[in-house]
Amino acid sequence: MTWTVAPEPHDSPTATALWRAYYTEVSDRYYLLHKGHRTDPAELDREIAAHAWDELQPPKGTLLVARYAAEPAGSAGVRLLDADTAELKRVFVHEPMRGKGGGQALVRAAEATAHALGATRMILDTRHDLTEARALYTRLGYEETPPHNNAAYAEHWFSKDL
Repeated sequence: MTWTVAPEPHDSPTATALWRAYYTEVSDRYYLLHKGHRTDPAELDREIAAHAWDELQPPKGTLLVARYAAEPAGSAGVRLLDADTAELKRVFVHEPMRGKGGGQALVRAAEATAHALGATRMILDTRHDLTEARALYTRLGYEETPPHNNAAYAEHWFSKDL
């Protein structure tokens, strides 16, 4: 079985399902860690509706979908911030598919996409509790940097020359 990664329309049913899965997981992880309960379903629905994939569409962005054995299994986004800098967004692999190389495939495809958009550097931010993500980025050559934004949930910032 192999991974394939390809651009996907940001509003496709596949993209919508992956966005819901991503947001549900990161929100639940945050609430379980800090509040001792899962995300309220009504809040989850409001946040999913309010923060779609709109920024990840051409010409300044791309949503990538990873498939394992032809089944949608993960996603990542790239958005161009300026002529030289792209931002890696929302890297996600469904839990049963983790440990099979999907995260690496997504990040490598995102780097190639950013490079094709003209970027020479990729940046990203993540939370402290997303330890798997931080380990992946470090393994793929990203270096932790001082903050490059003031995003509400950002606790670690990374950069890599492409």
